[in-house]
Amino acid sequence: MSEPLFWLGLSILLVAVSLTALLVAAIPALQEVASAARSAEKLFDTLSRELPPTLEAIRLTGLEITDLTDDVSDGIKSASGVAQQVDQSLNSAKKQAQNVQSGTRSVFVGVKAAWKTLTNPKPSRRTIEHQTYSRRQ
Repeated sequence: MSEPLFWLGLSILLVAVSLTALLVAAIPALQEVASAARSAEKLFDTLSRELPPTLEAIRLTGLEITDLTDDVSDGIKSASGVAQQVDQSLNSAKKQAQNVQSGTRSVFVGVKAAWKTLTNPKPSRRTIEHQTYSRRQ
């Protein structure tokens, strides 16, 4: 068994059998890799067709949302200004109503005093002195 040719031939045979077994085991794996590559290619093709329009639509939607936000902000500012004007008008109307009420009271008191003065006869001076004298006693 010390023949080197025999051992060389046996080792070449074992290497060949090992490579054949490796090749037989690798074929299904290589087929799966090829299938995955085809699927990835289809996915990338679909993405290249569908993604740009979708991204453009998203960009336009973002711009529209920004415009709507600005419009709503302007509306809120305008409504706030109107509310302040209404509040000022109500305060002014309240002050005017108070002034009218005060003026009405003053006029009413004046008319009442004038009516009493006109309807009651003016007592003579002697009557007033006599009443004062009788109260002192």
